[in-house]
Amino acid sequence: MGKISGVVIDSVTKKPMDYTTISLFRSGGKAPITGVVTDEKGRFHLDNLHPGSYKLTISFMGYTTKNIDPVVTTNSKPDNNLGTVLFAPTARALKEVVVTGQAALVENHIDKIVYNAEKDVTAAGGSATDILQKVPLVAVDINGNVSLRGDGNVRVLINGKPSGATSASLADVLKGIPADQIKSVEVITSPSAKYDAEGSAGIINIITKQKNISGISGSISGGVGTRQNNGNLNFNYNKNRFSLSVNAGGNASWPQTSLTDFIQVIQNDTINSKEETKGSSRLTRHAAIGSASANYEFNTYNSVHTSFRLTNIEFNTNGTSQTFSATPYTSSTVTHAVPANGFDWNIDYTHKFKKEGEELDLSTQWSHSTGVTDYTNTYNPSVFPNIKNNINGTNDEYTFQTDYTLPINKVFKVEAGGKYIIRRITSTNDIYNPNGTDFVYDPINSSLYNYDQDVVAGYSVFTINLPKDYSILAGIRDEYTTIHGDPQSLSEDLSPFSQYYNTLVPSLTLQKKLSATQTLKLGYSKRITRPSLQYLNPFVNRSNVKAQTVGNPELDPEVSQTVELGYNTFIKTSIANFSVYYKRTTGLIEGIAEPIQVTVNNTLQAGTLTTYQNIGNNNSFGGSFFGSVTPFKILTILGNINAYTYKPDPAGIYHLDQSQNGTYIQYGGFLRATLTLPHDIIAESFAFGSSPRHTIQGTNPSFSIFGVGARKQFAKKKYSLGVNVIQPFSEYKSFNSTVNSPGLYQTTKFQLPFRSFGLTFSYNFGKLSFSNPQQQKKGVNNDDMKQGDQGVGGGGGAPAGGGR
Repeated sequence: MGKISGVVIDSVTKKPMDYTTISLFRSGGKAPITGVVTDEKGRFHLDNLHPGSYKLTISFMGYTTKNIDPVVTTNSKPDNNLGTVLFAPTARALKEVVVTGQAALVENHIDKIVYNAEKDVTAAGGSATDILQKVPLVAVDINGNVSLRGDGNVRVLINGKPSGATSASLADVLKGIPADQIKSVEVITSPSAKYDAEGSAGIINIITKQKNISGISGSISGGVGTRQNNGNLNFNYNKNRFSLSVNAGGNASWPQTSLTDFIQVIQNDTINSKEETKGSSRLTRHAAIGSASANYEFNTYNSVHTSFRLTNIEFNTNGTSQTFSATPYTSSTVTHAVPANGFDWNIDYTHKFKKEGEELDLSTQWSHSTGVTDYTNTYNPSVFPNIKNNINGTNDEYTFQTDYTLPINKVFKVEAGGKYIIRRITSTNDIYNPNGTDFVYDPINSSLYNYDQDVVAGYSVFTINLPKDYSILAGIRDEYTTIHGDPQSLSEDLSPFSQYYNTLVPSLTLQKKLSATQTLKLGYSKRITRPSLQYLNPFVNRSNVKAQTVGNPELDPEVSQTVELGYNTFIKTSIANFSVYYKRTTGLIEGIAEPIQVTVNNTLQAGTLTTYQNIGNNNSFGGSFFGSVTPFKILTILGNINAYTYKPDPAGIYHLDQSQNGTYIQYGGFLRATLTLPHDIIAESFAFGSSPRHTIQGTNPSFSIFGVGARKQFAKKKYSLGVNVIQPFSEYKSFNSTVNSPGLYQTTKFQLPFRSFGLTFSYNFGKLSFSNPQQQKKGVNNDDMKQGDQGVGGGGGAPAGGGR
């Protein structure tokens, strides 16, 4: 493989010609085989060329096209440097013509929906959480928990790869990623067998900004607001066969005070109790995220890619609460937490065969993360003993993966591969008891938990293009899971446990192209949700003595099967997508709260113990719509809505805990309007909301928000300044939840400050010589664990302000 290079000079001014088009043809050929444009010094490089005879064409508006033929490269001399090439202007110059294009905010593909976040003006200055709240079919609750079509068992990837940080604390990581780092978000509701089977709802893939274009370029952006401040730096270098991309960013919130009002009533044969707790909690949060990736192409057939990503999320809370009960008391909680601190390092090798489309990918990844939650609870009067708890966890994940693609012909393509995932998690829970004004280590009640999980998987996927515009995507995947847990404590007699299970996961998609603008798709997929450390941890979390939680080592994975029918159409500048679906989930995992008695000053009082259980099955019917319309040239309106039913069928004794006996319709939606004004001004407004989510014992909060923003670009869009306002009409938003089962009733009202005003800015630097998008590296794609469950944090965190 060789290259052809040179420097283009204006024959009159003797100055270098930048942005001049260089096209390369076979000698005697009529169709160009490759091309570039020159850089600021007039230089050009045409790489990865086989030995042969070529014709080089140089063109630029206002200049006479120049042909150089032949330009020869050989096996013995694969590189041909043409040196200085003089380029003559025509006698008459034409006025400049500018052609611009704009990507749609939402794109619909055969296997996914793409939300182009970089087109979102109102997201500037926010976080990944703010972006996801606007993505079709996706919802984010007040705690940052992500759901897809109402199902929280969703797998979130970053650039097609998992992150050890997201396994530890997904909600905190999403709040820490600046929105300015995000290029787009992909939503896959019916993943093929090529993807890991985990995540009953599907997959969300966050694509960060990486400019695969030649030269040096970059951007600086940030925002200052009343709720949060952030900044981001992006640097890109691409020359010949080597490319490098570096990104660093972070955010920090101003101190925020939240309010909690909690009421609990317990009445059964042994307990008759009513109490109310009012509290407040002050939170500060900051995050830093950085990444670097490099790619080198040895030749047309072989390339290597590596990336390294660092994540650090940290927050502090200081809360107080007052409980009114038979024994009133005041409690204080001070928490320091680092829910995610670690790195992801991957190396990928790609070999392309001479046959077009045939490819072999070998990938490895090491994800390392640590989690820390240190809190101190004090009580006045001393109805409970004061306690200090330090929880530390370490999670190491090693992945080895192979993928092979073989197009048999234009009709048939085969994909196959295998994966081996090794997970090693250690969680220590150190308890400290009061000793005067200090605390001393308690070896009796402290604990250690070692958790190992291995997954071996293999898959095959077949793509068939049939006559009359039919196509089929069919696949089969087999996964074998081994789990071993070893709880160690001097105060609890717990035995090690093991689980072994095999999961066969088929997938099928049938698509019919009705016309050039209409597509009909029918799909089937099967997914599982493995219970991870928090759900299996047998140690009781007593961070709140009167609201305890415990895992269940005997949990089985959830298994869901989904059938979906979708229709997509384009009508001039409008897009519409409709889908209906049915999903059956077996082994549904929910936390079941039961009344218990706790000792307060040698007196029994009421509390609750929540245990994770496979409570039964759920059959859900749903439908979704998203679309966009441009009624006027300057106005675009986009919206989406998703609605589905929740009707659980509890098994065995769990029907006794059920208070939600009907069929409940749950929904979520989003509406956005964009106004493109003269002088590079863009204005936007948006609103979204979701209904309360039901469990068999109650409801989780609903959520809605409204915002407006505008941005002005300067100096041919090199600079921009913007302003945005979120929730301008009220400082606080309220989030209400309930738990209701025989003998137990709880209500929680949680208020969080949401109103914010912000300014944003961005600056793009560097001069680019040509566009040459590279293929997206396949790499490791571990979408197989239930996320956001403090997987490395041990026994869980402290309550905020005493709320439960």
